[in-house]
Amino acid sequence: MSEGKIKVSIDGILVEVEPGTTIMNAARQIGGDVVPPAMCYYSSLEGSGGKCRTCLVKVSKGSEKDPRPIPKLVASCRTGVMDGMEVQNITSPEVLEARKGIVEFLLINHPLDCPICDQAGECDLQNLSYKHGIEETRYNFDRRTFDKIDIGDKIKLHMTRCILCYRCVMVADQITDKRVHGVLGRGDVSEISTYISNAVDNDFSGNMIDVCPVGALTDQTFRFKNRVWFTKPVEAHRDCPTCSGKVTLWYKGEEVLRVTGRKDEFGELEEFICNDCRFDKKATSDWVIDGPRKVKNTSVISSNHYELPAPPPVIKENLKLQAENKKQLERAEKLK
Repeated sequence: MSEGKIKVSIDGILVEVEPGTTIMNAARQIGGDVVPPAMCYYSSLEGSGGKCRTCLVKVSKGSEKDPRPIPKLVASCRTGVMDGMEVQNITSPEVLEARKGIVEFLLINHPLDCPICDQAGECDLQNLSYKHGIEETRYNFDRRTFDKIDIGDKIKLHMTRCILCYRCVMVADQITDKRVHGVLGRGDVSEISTYISNAVDNDFSGNMIDVCPVGALTDQTFRFKNRVWFTKPVEAHRDCPTCSGKVTLWYKGEEVLRVTGRKDEFGELEEFICNDCRFDKKATSDWVIDGPRKVKNTSVISSNHYELPAPPPVIKENLKLQAENKKQLERAEKLK
Protein backbone atom coordinates (compact mmCIF):
# COMPACT_ATOMS: atom_id res chain seq x y z
CA MET A 1 0.00 0.00 0.00
CA SER A 2 1.25 3.49 -0.83
CA GLU A 3 2.48 5.38 2.20
CA GLY A 4 -0.20 7.50 3.84
CA LYS A 5 -3.04 6.03 1.76
CA ILE A 6 -5.85 3.76 2.87
CA LYS A 7 -7.59 0.90 1.09
CA VAL A 8 -11.31 0.69 0.49
CA SER A 9 -13.31 -1.86 -1.50
CA ILE A 10 -16.36 -0.70 -3.47
CA ASP A 11 -18.46 -3.40 -5.13
CA GLY A 12 -15.48 -5.71 -4.83
CA ILE A 13 -13.05 -3.31 -6.51
CA LEU A 14 -10.11 -2.22 -4.37
CA VAL A 15 -8.84 1.35 -4.53
CA GLU A 16 -6.27 3.35 -2.56
CA VAL A 17 -7.25 6.88 -1.53
CA GLU A 18 -6.04 9.69 0.66
CA PRO A 19 -7.35 9.85 4.26
CA GLY A 20 -10.44 12.04 4.50
CA THR A 21 -11.75 11.02 1.06
CA THR A 22 -15.48 10.40 0.92
CA ILE A 23 -16.95 7.16 -0.40
CA MET A 24 -18.33 9.11 -3.37
CA ASN A 25 -14.93 10.45 -4.42
CA ALA A 26 -13.29 7.06 -3.83
CA ALA A 27 -15.86 5.53 -6.21
CA ARG A 28 -15.15 8.28 -8.74
CA GLN A 29 -11.51 7.21 -8.78
CA ILE A 30 -12.72 3.79 -9.94
CA GLY A 31 -15.33 5.18 -12.36
CA GLY A 32 -18.08 3.44 -14.30
CA ASP A 33 -21.25 2.06 -12.74
CA VAL A 34 -19.56 1.84 -9.34
CA VAL A 35 -20.03 5.62 -8.93
CA PRO A 36 -23.24 6.42 -6.99
CA PRO A 37 -25.55 8.98 -8.63
CA ALA A 38 -25.54 12.50 -7.20
CA MET A 39 -28.22 15.15 -7.54
CA CYS A 40 -27.07 17.64 -4.88
CA TYR A 41 -23.33 16.91 -4.36
CA TYR A 42 -20.92 19.13 -6.32
CA SER A 43 -17.24 18.67 -5.61
CA SER A 44 -16.33 22.34 -6.20
CA LEU A 45 -19.07 23.68 -3.92
CA GLU A 46 -18.24 23.67 -0.22
CA GLY A 47 -20.97 22.16 1.95
CA SER A 48 -22.86 20.49 -0.89
CA GLY A 49 -24.27 17.00 -0.55
CA GLY A 50 -26.44 15.13 1.93
CA LYS A 51 -29.76 16.53 0.71
CA CYS A 52 -31.08 14.36 -2.13
CA ARG A 53 -30.08 10.94 -0.69
CA THR A 54 -29.66 9.39 -4.14
CA CYS A 55 -26.06 8.41 -3.35
CA LEU A 56 -26.94 6.08 -0.46
CA VAL A 57 -24.68 3.03 -0.19
CA LYS A 58 -24.30 0.07 2.15
CA VAL A 59 -21.16 -0.24 4.30
CA SER A 60 -20.86 -3.99 4.89
CA LYS A 61 -17.55 -3.63 6.76
CA GLY A 62 -16.62 -0.52 8.72
CA SER A 63 -12.82 -0.94 8.77
CA GLU A 64 -10.05 -3.38 9.59
CA LYS A 65 -10.04 -2.25 13.24
CA ASP A 66 -13.82 -2.41 13.56
CA PRO A 67 -15.28 -4.75 10.92
CA ARG A 68 -18.88 -4.31 12.08
CA PRO A 69 -21.19 -3.10 9.30
CA ILE A 70 -22.99 0.22 9.55
CA PRO A 71 -26.61 -0.78 10.27
CA LYS A 72 -28.22 1.84 8.00
CA LEU A 73 -27.49 3.03 4.49
CA VAL A 74 -25.25 6.10 4.43
CA ALA A 75 -24.86 9.05 2.08
CA SER A 76 -21.63 8.36 0.17
CA CYS A 77 -21.03 12.07 -0.47
CA ARG A 78 -20.86 12.79 3.26
CA THR A 79 -19.24 9.62 4.64
CA GLY A 80 -15.47 9.34 4.84
CA VAL A 81 -13.68 6.08 4.08
CA MET A 82 -11.78 4.02 6.64
CA ASP A 83 -8.90 1.64 6.02
CA GLY A 84 -10.31 -1.76 5.09
CA MET A 85 -13.84 -0.48 4.57
CA GLU A 86 -16.07 -2.52 2.25
CA VAL A 87 -18.90 -0.72 0.43
CA GLN A 88 -21.75 -2.04 -1.69
CA ASN A 89 -23.46 0.11 -4.29
CA ILE A 90 -24.93 -1.63 -7.34
CA THR A 91 -24.20 -5.06 -5.81
CA SER A 92 -26.64 -4.43 -2.94
CA PRO A 93 -30.37 -5.13 -3.55
CA GLU A 94 -31.10 -3.04 -0.46
CA VAL A 95 -29.41 0.01 -2.02
CA LEU A 96 -31.18 -0.42 -5.36
CA GLU A 97 -34.56 -0.75 -3.64
CA ALA A 98 -33.89 2.37 -1.54
CA ARG A 99 -32.88 4.28 -4.65
CA LYS A 100 -36.21 3.43 -6.28
CA GLY A 101 -37.99 4.99 -3.32
CA ILE A 102 -35.82 8.11 -3.47
CA VAL A 103 -36.52 8.58 -7.18
CA GLU A 104 -40.23 8.19 -6.50
CA PHE A 105 -39.94 10.82 -3.77
CA LEU A 106 -38.08 13.25 -6.05
CA LEU A 107 -40.80 12.85 -8.68
CA ILE A 108 -43.68 13.52 -6.26
CA ASN A 109 -43.93 17.16 -7.32
CA HIS A 110 -41.72 17.17 -10.40
CA PRO A 111 -43.91 17.49 -13.53
CA LEU A 112 -43.44 15.06 -16.41
CA ASP A 113 -42.94 17.84 -18.96
CA CYS A 114 -39.77 16.42 -20.52
CA PRO A 115 -41.16 16.92 -24.07
CA ILE A 116 -41.05 20.71 -23.60
CA CYS A 117 -38.24 21.04 -21.04
CA ASP A 118 -34.96 22.53 -22.28
CA GLN A 119 -33.04 20.22 -19.94
CA ALA A 120 -34.35 17.07 -21.64
CA GLY A 121 -31.52 14.96 -23.01
CA GLU A 122 -28.99 16.13 -20.42
CA CYS A 123 -31.11 15.87 -17.27
CA ASP A 124 -29.73 14.00 -14.25
CA LEU A 125 -33.24 13.25 -13.01
CA GLN A 126 -34.18 11.73 -16.38
CA ASN A 127 -31.15 9.45 -16.22
CA LEU A 128 -31.89 8.53 -12.60
CA SER A 129 -35.54 7.77 -13.40
CA TYR A 130 -34.56 5.62 -16.37
CA LYS A 131 -32.20 3.50 -14.26
CA HIS A 132 -34.04 3.35 -10.93
CA GLY A 133 -37.55 4.72 -11.42
CA ILE A 134 -40.80 2.80 -11.21
CA GLU A 135 -43.62 2.85 -13.74
CA GLU A 136 -46.31 4.29 -11.48
CA THR A 137 -46.44 6.65 -8.53
CA ARG A 138 -48.31 5.91 -5.29
CA TYR A 139 -48.82 9.63 -4.61
CA ASN A 140 -52.50 10.59 -4.86
CA PHE A 141 -52.44 14.18 -3.60
CA ASP A 142 -52.27 17.39 -5.60
CA ARG A 143 -48.76 18.37 -6.71
CA ARG A 144 -47.19 21.66 -5.75
CA THR A 145 -47.39 24.22 -8.53
CA PHE A 146 -45.70 27.59 -8.97
CA ASP A 147 -45.82 30.33 -11.55
CA LYS A 148 -42.73 30.73 -13.72
CA ILE A 149 -40.74 33.80 -12.70
CA ASP A 150 -37.70 35.72 -13.95
CA ILE A 151 -35.04 35.83 -11.25
CA GLY A 152 -32.64 37.61 -13.61
CA ASP A 153 -32.83 39.24 -17.00
CA LYS A 154 -31.62 35.99 -18.62
CA ILE A 155 -32.67 33.31 -16.10
CA LYS A 156 -36.15 31.79 -15.87
CA LEU A 157 -37.13 29.83 -12.73
CA HIS A 158 -39.55 26.88 -12.96
CA MET A 159 -39.94 26.18 -9.24
CA THR A 160 -42.37 23.35 -10.02
CA ARG A 161 -39.43 21.33 -11.39
CA CYS A 162 -37.04 22.15 -8.52
CA ILE A 163 -35.86 19.30 -6.25
CA LEU A 164 -34.27 21.67 -3.68
CA CYS A 165 -30.71 20.47 -4.21
CA TYR A 166 -29.39 23.90 -3.08
CA ARG A 167 -26.68 23.95 -5.77
CA CYS A 168 -27.76 27.29 -7.24
CA VAL A 169 -27.83 28.86 -3.77
CA MET A 170 -24.30 27.64 -3.05
CA VAL A 171 -23.01 28.91 -6.40
CA ALA A 172 -24.41 32.36 -5.69
CA ASP A 173 -23.07 32.25 -2.14
CA GLN A 174 -19.55 31.09 -2.98
CA ILE A 175 -18.56 32.55 -6.36
CA THR A 176 -20.45 35.86 -6.49
CA ASP A 177 -20.15 39.08 -4.49
CA LYS A 178 -23.72 39.00 -3.26
CA ARG A 179 -26.50 36.46 -3.02
CA VAL A 180 -30.05 37.75 -3.46
CA HIS A 181 -31.94 34.46 -3.75
CA GLY A 182 -32.32 31.48 -1.49
CA VAL A 183 -34.74 29.02 0.07
CA LEU A 184 -37.91 30.65 1.34
CA GLY A 185 -40.33 28.82 3.63
CA ARG A 186 -39.84 25.52 5.42
CA GLY A 187 -40.87 21.90 5.00
CA ASP A 188 -43.21 21.14 2.13
CA VAL A 189 -43.67 24.85 1.32
CA SER A 190 -39.95 25.49 0.76
CA GLU A 191 -39.05 27.17 -2.52
CA ILE A 192 -36.11 28.79 -4.29
CA SER A 193 -36.94 32.42 -4.97
CA THR A 194 -36.07 36.10 -4.62
CA TYR A 195 -38.03 38.76 -2.77
CA ILE A 196 -37.77 41.05 -5.82
CA SER A 197 -38.11 39.68 -9.36
CA ASN A 198 -35.17 40.15 -11.77
CA ALA A 199 -32.97 40.63 -8.71
CA VAL A 200 -30.17 38.24 -9.72
CA ASP A 201 -27.59 40.42 -11.45
CA ASN A 202 -23.90 39.54 -11.23
CA ASP A 203 -21.11 38.44 -13.55
CA PHE A 204 -21.35 34.72 -12.70
CA SER A 205 -25.09 34.21 -12.18
CA GLY A 206 -25.39 32.07 -15.34
CA ASN A 207 -23.50 29.25 -13.61
CA MET A 208 -26.68 28.61 -11.62
CA ILE A 209 -28.14 27.23 -14.86
CA ASP A 210 -25.23 24.87 -15.44
CA VAL A 211 -25.22 23.39 -11.92
CA CYS A 212 -29.00 22.79 -11.82
CA PRO A 213 -29.49 19.00 -12.25
CA VAL A 214 -33.04 19.44 -13.57
CA GLY A 215 -34.81 22.04 -15.72
CA ALA A 216 -35.69 24.40 -12.87
CA LEU A 217 -33.33 27.15 -14.05
CA THR A 218 -33.23 27.77 -17.80
CA ASP A 219 -31.33 30.07 -20.13
CA GLN A 220 -33.78 32.57 -21.64
CA THR A 221 -31.50 33.11 -24.65
CA PHE A 222 -31.75 29.39 -25.52
CA ARG A 223 -35.27 28.72 -24.26
CA PHE A 224 -37.37 26.62 -26.71
CA LYS A 225 -34.88 27.22 -29.53
CA ASN A 226 -33.95 23.60 -30.11
CA ARG A 227 -33.63 20.13 -28.62
CA VAL A 228 -30.18 19.37 -27.32
CA TRP A 229 -29.77 16.21 -29.44
CA PHE A 230 -30.19 18.26 -32.62
CA THR A 231 -27.21 20.45 -31.67
CA LYS A 232 -23.51 19.74 -31.88
CA PRO A 233 -21.24 20.62 -28.93
CA VAL A 234 -17.83 22.07 -29.78
CA GLU A 235 -15.15 23.14 -27.31
CA ALA A 236 -13.70 26.63 -27.69
CA HIS A 237 -11.85 29.35 -25.77
CA ARG A 238 -11.18 33.07 -25.81
CA ASP A 239 -9.06 35.55 -23.87
CA CYS A 240 -11.52 36.71 -21.23
CA PRO A 241 -10.49 39.18 -18.48
CA THR A 242 -13.15 37.84 -16.10
CA CYS A 243 -12.99 34.03 -16.37
CA SER A 244 -10.94 31.26 -17.99
CA GLY A 245 -12.85 31.64 -21.27
CA LYS A 246 -13.00 27.85 -21.77
CA VAL A 247 -16.51 26.89 -22.91
CA THR A 248 -18.66 24.55 -24.95
CA LEU A 249 -20.45 26.04 -27.96
CA TRP A 250 -23.69 24.34 -29.01
CA TYR A 251 -24.14 24.64 -32.77
CA LYS A 252 -27.12 24.11 -35.05
CA GLY A 253 -25.67 24.43 -38.51
CA GLU A 254 -23.44 27.51 -38.39
CA GLU A 255 -25.38 29.21 -35.60
CA VAL A 256 -24.27 29.13 -31.95
CA LEU A 257 -27.49 28.53 -30.01
CA ARG A 258 -25.99 28.62 -26.54
CA VAL A 259 -22.74 28.69 -24.60
CA THR A 260 -22.10 26.64 -21.46
CA GLY A 261 -19.18 25.81 -19.21
CA ARG A 262 -17.21 22.65 -19.92
CA LYS A 263 -18.34 19.68 -17.83
CA ASP A 264 -16.38 16.64 -16.69
CA GLU A 265 -17.46 13.00 -16.85
CA PHE A 266 -19.55 13.44 -13.69
CA GLY A 267 -21.51 16.36 -15.09
CA GLU A 268 -19.72 18.99 -13.01
CA LEU A 269 -18.27 22.23 -14.37
CA GLU A 270 -14.52 22.14 -14.81
CA GLU A 271 -14.43 25.92 -14.40
CA PHE A 272 -17.10 28.57 -13.84
CA ILE A 273 -17.56 31.04 -16.70
CA CYS A 274 -18.76 34.64 -16.72
CA ASN A 275 -22.03 35.94 -18.15
CA ASP A 276 -20.24 37.85 -20.89
CA CYS A 277 -18.92 34.58 -22.36
CA ARG A 278 -22.20 32.77 -21.75
CA PHE A 279 -24.79 35.23 -23.04
CA ASP A 280 -23.04 37.85 -25.17
CA LYS A 281 -20.49 35.93 -27.25
CA LYS A 282 -22.51 33.84 -29.68
CA ALA A 283 -20.59 34.31 -32.90
CA THR A 284 -17.94 31.87 -34.10
CA SER A 285 -15.62 34.84 -34.71
CA ASP A 286 -15.59 35.47 -30.93
CA TRP A 287 -13.93 32.12 -30.24
CA VAL A 288 -10.94 29.94 -31.02
CA ILE A 289 -12.32 26.46 -31.80
CA ASP A 290 -10.55 23.59 -30.00
CA GLY A 291 -12.50 20.74 -31.59
CA PRO A 292 -15.63 18.63 -31.03
CA ARG A 293 -16.59 17.85 -27.48
CA LYS A 294 -16.28 14.22 -26.39
CA VAL A 295 -19.72 12.84 -25.64
CA LYS A 296 -20.55 9.45 -24.15
CA ASN A 297 -22.05 7.15 -26.75
CA THR A 298 -24.85 6.39 -24.27
CA SER A 299 -26.00 10.02 -24.41
CA VAL A 300 -28.69 11.17 -26.84
CA ILE A 301 -26.44 14.16 -27.60
CA SER A 302 -24.10 11.81 -29.51
CA SER A 303 -26.92 10.79 -31.86
CA ASN A 304 -25.94 11.28 -35.52
CA HIS A 305 -22.82 13.23 -34.56
CA TYR A 306 -20.14 10.75 -33.60
CA GLU A 307 -19.16 7.29 -34.71
CA LEU A 308 -20.14 4.60 -32.25
CA PRO A 309 -17.72 1.80 -31.37
CA ALA A 310 -18.37 -1.76 -32.48
CA PRO A 311 -21.65 -2.99 -30.95
CA PRO A 312 -21.37 -5.53 -28.12
CA PRO A 313 -21.93 -9.17 -29.05
CA VAL A 314 -25.51 -10.37 -28.89
CA ILE A 315 -24.46 -13.53 -27.05
CA LYS A 316 -22.29 -12.90 -23.98
CA GLU A 317 -20.26 -15.54 -22.22
CA ASN A 318 -21.88 -16.24 -18.85
CA LEU A 319 -19.77 -18.67 -16.84
CA LYS A 320 -22.32 -18.96 -14.03
CA LEU A 321 -25.08 -19.80 -16.48
CA GLN A 322 -22.85 -22.33 -18.23
CA ALA A 323 -22.09 -24.04 -14.91
CA GLU A 324 -25.81 -24.26 -14.06
CA ASN A 325 -26.57 -25.64 -17.51
CA LYS A 326 -23.90 -28.30 -17.03
CA LYS A 327 -25.42 -29.35 -13.68
CA GLN A 328 -28.87 -29.52 -15.24
CA LEU A 329 -27.53 -31.67 -18.09
CA GLU A 330 -25.87 -34.07 -15.63
CA ARG A 331 -29.12 -34.44 -13.68
CA ALA A 332 -31.01 -35.12 -16.90
CA GLU A 333 -28.48 -37.77 -17.93
CA LYS A 334 -28.97 -39.65 -14.63
CA LEU A 335 -32.71 -39.85 -15.24
CA LYS A 336 -32.33 -41.56 -18.63
